[in-house]
Amino acid sequence: MSVSGIEALGFTPYVPPVATADPGASVNGTSGFADLVLDGLDRLEAVQNRADSLAVQAATGDLENIHDYTIAASEAAVTTQLTVALRNKAVEAFTEIMRMPL
Repeated sequence: MSVSGIEALGFTPYVPPVATADPGASVNGTSGFADLVLDGLDRLEAVQNRADSLAVQAATGDLENIHDYTIAASEAAVTTQLTVALRNKAVEAFTEIMRMPL
């Protein structure tokens, strides 16, 4: 399937922003790390909402291609797992920083 075929399904691949030397500096129109985190959470919510809507369509018989739901559900599961793993690493890093002596 071509990239245009994937985009026709409603999936837009994530393109990471270009990193700058200053973490607080503007990155592709955002104002920093917090905006990147919020953008990631918004994307996660959108992926989950798409999977939920396809699940409803599959349950009611309105979905012609069941593989669309299967792909969306798998994508939502993997995206959720990645988000949880990143959160765990961030909490672990914060905890390690808090243990450092002054």
